[in-house]
Amino acid sequence: MVVIHYTAMRDAESALARLCDPGAEVSAHYLIGRCGTCWQMVDDAARAWHAGAGAWGAVTDVNSRSIGIELDNDGRTPFAAPLMDRLESLLAGIMARWDIPLERVIGHACMAPDRKQDPGARFDWARLARQGLAVPTPAPQPATPGDFVAHARAVGYPDAAPDVLLAAFRTRFRPTAQGPLDATDARIMAALARDFPVDRARREV
Repeated sequence: MVVIHYTAMRDAESALARLCDPGAEVSAHYLIGRCGTCWQMVDDAARAWHAGAGAWGAVTDVNSRSIGIELDNDGRTPFAAPLMDRLESLLAGIMARWDIPLERVIGHACMAPDRKQDPGARFDWARLARQGLAVPTPAPQPATPGDFVAHARAVGYPDAAPDVLLAAFRTRFRPTAQGPLDATDARIMAALARDFPVDRARREV
């Protein structure tokens, strides 16, 4: 799978120094600067220390099963156009080389919703979806709020409190929504569980 992060640092050079510092005990496969410059620090086939504790579906050691992409962004401002352009080309190549399906392109907050927020509400998931590089927001299907957690688990989200799952889901699929879990949240999550279950690849074999 691919896990997308933001650096939350002053600039790309600061992030690069930290990601290449053995003492920091953190690494990623790629870093993309706001200007569109891309650095590869770890070979795609090698393990990088970018994901930490968390899970996506049955995968609990995400570091061993993923490629980590760090984006030069503070988490509060829009992602720069050159950065997004470079991300699209990089992601398309990775997905093609490793046969990664849409539902396996996730944010750090998706797999660790109780401790992470990146790539944040300002990240343009819809742009990636339009390019066939991420799961689109599906047309809602009938469901009730009581179904939300079960459907979230079917999509791949880990075991977490309902409010934590809701925050992670909304950051990606309803970034302007506020308030408690509502029927729209439940209907969109139900559609995701129907169209993009985490075990879809196994079902199709």
